[in-house]
Amino acid sequence: MATLYANGWVVTMDDADTEHTDGWVLVEGTAIASVGTGPEPVADERIDVGGAVVTPGLVNTHHHLYQTLTRARAQQADLFTWLRELYPVWAGIDADAEYAAARTGLAELALSGCTTVFDHHYVFPRGRPGIFEAEVEAARELGVRLVASRGSMDLGVSDGGLPPDELVEELDAVLAETERLHGAFHESGPGARVQLAVAPCSPFSVTGRLMEESAALARQLGLVLHTHLAETVEEEAYCRELYGCSPVEYLERLGWLADDVWCAHCVHLSDGEIARFAETGTGVAHCPTSNLRLGAGVAPVRALLDAGARVGLGVDGSASNERSDLFLEVKQALLVARGRGGGEAMTAREALRLGTRGGAEVLRRDDIGSLEPGKQADLAVWATDGLELGGADDPVAGLVFSGPHRVDRLMVGGEDIVRDGTLVRAAEADIARAHRAQARRFAA
Repeated sequence: MATLYANGWVVTMDDADTEHTDGWVLVEGTAIASVGTGPEPVADERIDVGGAVVTPGLVNTHHHLYQTLTRARAQQADLFTWLRELYPVWAGIDADAEYAAARTGLAELALSGCTTVFDHHYVFPRGRPGIFEAEVEAARELGVRLVASRGSMDLGVSDGGLPPDELVEELDAVLAETERLHGAFHESGPGARVQLAVAPCSPFSVTGRLMEESAALARQLGLVLHTHLAETVEEEAYCRELYGCSPVEYLERLGWLADDVWCAHCVHLSDGEIARFAETGTGVAHCPTSNLRLGAGVAPVRALLDAGARVGLGVDGSASNERSDLFLEVKQALLVARGRGGGEAMTAREALRLGTRGGAEVLRRDDIGSLEPGKQADLAVWATDGLELGGADDPVAGLVFSGPHRVDRLMVGGEDIVRDGTLVRAAEADIARAHRAQARRFAA
């Protein structure tokens, strides 16, 4: 069946940054058949979007869905203080809590226009099976694409790390579980709905051996790699004291600066390290709201982009952002770039590109992120008749500057998962009710 979405301002995010101010998108099955303006192609169904802005679905490159259970804690803390307060709380997570948390976070993200979510989950308390599976179930229920990680921590506080000892795992168990999940869940090729990434947590919670062994296994299985990096000055001091080098230098020593790797945050990078990211193809998940919330600083995104590095956006955890809204991160990325580099440091369209095509490139997905023939039909439709866009002659820039917004319509593989600003496959009130019941278990 062919469906034509017509009468829209279509922002393709292709290589030429093509926009059709009176455009259409033809969807056949799960993919985009054609995009253009002028005479409309024949279709089985024509949907008039009423002058809405049509963009690729947003792509989230860093999140911690389980943290929806513990919002607004450690309100005046830096990263390490925040983690020390929350690690013991997160030790209580199980599959039921994860399912409720993931449904909430994924629903929030979908309503913000996000079609693909990378979730960095690294908390696996002993004797609590099914946590990874619960997250996958939630994503399948809501209809979003999920890149889920088998994260890990093996450097507990008794060995000089940050997490409590009850949350660390044995290296062999981590690797074996990663292999099992790869066989059970990972999909490859265009249109994949569930994929696996290998993601040891951070330099201050993981041994060098686990980093190296994880990279070897990921490359054997053809999986991508992810970790936190260079988020705070405290992390810099920790790495210099423990390893005698900066976090980036430590990562390169372990074989982790490569084009199958992307790192969250990367706030504190030298000019030379920015160049190394570009030279090696290492990607960056920019998480502006979380970085501001924890007082970590502002990542040098303009310099990374100018150097040719891959950069996408991340919401980061809902305990350091409190809102799973990727469109808000588009706006925040624009604002913090200008706060760091002046009014010309980033355009509205560059910020939107970070949240779409940039995120797809970071996740190594060439089937999403732009509206082009052959790409997956992951479309976000943004109404332009609201109060906040009145007077905006440029609705694309107006959309970014006035964000965040609830998406009017969202498609994943040609299927509506949000319609008229409402979830199609689940009831928002039911998700919220179940989530609050689970969150009470983690109340301070």
